[in-house]
Amino acid sequence: MQIKDSVALVTGGASGLGEATVRRLVADGARAVIVDLDQKRGTALAAELDGRAVFVQANVADPEAVGRAVEAATELGGLRIAVSCAGIGPGAKVVGRDGSPHDLDAYRKVIEVNLIGTFNVLRLSAAAMAQTEPMADGERGVVINTASVAAYEGQVGQVAYASSKGGVLGMTLPAARDLTSVGVRVVTIAPGTFDTPLLASLPDKVRDALAAGIPFPRRLGQPAEYAQLVASIVGNAYLNGEVIRLDGALRMPPR
Repeated sequence: MQIKDSVALVTGGASGLGEATVRRLVADGARAVIVDLDQKRGTALAAELDGRAVFVQANVADPEAVGRAVEAATELGGLRIAVSCAGIGPGAKVVGRDGSPHDLDAYRKVIEVNLIGTFNVLRLSAAAMAQTEPMADGERGVVINTASVAAYEGQVGQVAYASSKGGVLGMTLPAARDLTSVGVRVVTIAPGTFDTPLLASLPDKVRDALAAGIPFPRRLGQPAEYAQLVASIVGNAYLNGEVIRLDGALRMPPR
């Protein structure tokens, strides 16, 4: 599939991996729907991209809100690319230092945003793509989800986050198989440690320690590198039902 003249929907699109993805897709000729809770950043990014993007404020787990975003993409000419970058990652152990169990509502919230939100975007985007005209090989669109290396090597305090991202991994192949009948591909990226706004708030000492644990290149990943992989997945029609680690050969230790 060509990015040029396609319409893309990107959740978490106002910052971090999502913002980099929006910028890359628009630079390559797409029009984009930026989906995010941050209205100020989302509106500013859409304005900066000078008519090539629109912003829709939405919670990814809200069917009606995501439905409005998908409708906005349809109005731009038909949704072909959907990328889910929205996510949260608060940390807590199964049993805390004070002996208290992991807060169930906190666990449920992470699952709701990271896993249910991802599936919500997948199902609504794929349904819209199924209504478009097929292109080469009968392809109608591609959905790219974001997991994490924590799905493989979840660290201490990451039980909720790792659970949610493990679910994203687990849905990849069956979703891709489900959607063969309508010509929609499903691929998941599992990033390692990336230099996102969340990490930017950490002290330099902590950031340096995180970078030192990455075999090569020994630095944090750049959001533009994630966006580059998104562009490659869109352009390679034979990539389907796969999870791709993007982590500099990192294998996370327990802590």
